[in-house]
Parts: sequence; C-alpha cells; structure tokens
Amino acid sequence: ARMIELMLLCSTFVLVFALGAQSLNVNNGHYWAAAGTSFFIGVGQLILFKLAPDASWSEMSAFLMGGPFGITASMWAHPRLRRLFGRA
Repeated sequence: ARMIELMLLCSTFVLVFALGAQSLNVNNGHYWAAAGTSFFIGVGQLILFKLAPDASWSEMSAFLMGGPFGITASMWAHPRLRRLFGRA
C-alpha cells in the first residue's frame, strides 16, 4: 500500500509543478514551453484518475501533500530552467 501513497504524492507533485510552470509560461508568453507542460499535466492527471478514486486516508494525505511541494518547487525551478534553456 505504501507504493500507492508514493505514486499519489509524486503524481500530484508532477501535476501541480506542471500547472505552476504552465501558468508562468503562459503569463510570460512562452508558447512552446506552455504547450510542453501540457504533456506533464496530462500524465499527472492520468495517474491520479487511476489511483485516487478508492484512496484510503493515508493515500489522500499523500495526494494532498504533493500539491504544496509541487507548486513551490515549480516557482523555484522556473527561472532557473528558463536560464538553463537560454530564455531568461
């Protein structure tokens, strides 16, 4: 059962990270980057749709913890990734 919690935490992290990055990309007019993050949003949602419907309390807790970590990581990583890819 612990593997489900880890998968829920990670998929929520990926989903919220990608949503945050996509928002920053859209707000800054980065069309290709915004389009690319849609793929990761879809992956995160697909995994969540498969795992979350019958979630236990511990699985729901893991699901909820992924969001705060995902958005703060996205906000931290976005400017660094933009510099890395040469579009600061």
